[in-house]
Amino acid sequence: MDVILLERVAKLGQIGDVVKVKDGYARNFLFPQKKALRATESNKKVFEGKRAQLEARNLELRNEAEAVGKKLDGQSYVLIRSAGESGVLYGSVSTRDLAETISANGVSINRGQIVLNAPIKTLGLHQVPVHLHPEVEVNVTINVARSEDEAERQARGEDVTLREQDDIADLGLEIGAALAEAGPMVEL
Repeated sequence: MDVILLERVAKLGQIGDVVKVKDGYARNFLFPQKKALRATESNKKVFEGKRAQLEARNLELRNEAEAVGKKLDGQSYVLIRSAGESGVLYGSVSTRDLAETISANGVSINRGQIVLNAPIKTLGLHQVPVHLHPEVEVNVTINVARSEDEAERQARGEDVTLREQDDIADLGLEIGAALAEAGPMVEL
């Protein structure tokens, strides 16, 4: 099906482009979201009449997104979650969790703007892209930790998932020293 794009759509085209898309994509996504019109002669005339308004509206939205992007770009947010010793979370961090955390810190975004290919399931620092507008994308850092102290350590670059490994010789010396301090053993 041929459609006329009413706004820029990633990997598809710019405002006013006539592109061929699958029928289901047009009916289920582009038309309900008012991103496109069916490419008929009457719709082409309607589009040409509204083209200036659509381009002005797109420019206004892009400028707003750029202003928000300046505040958001490079920011770091901390999420406290329960995790095992190996650093694997007992749950996962989804786009909803990220949107709530970012919005709670003063920048209003929705979960559809956050791009996660897979949920976050491990402790650590994660770079997450946020699409504020088809032409504006920023990155935020998500610091997933078990506690505030651990989050600060991760922010400094420490790996909190490494367990302290005692050398077997050191362990033997510690046990010997403890036995020497305890004194002679009494057998019954």
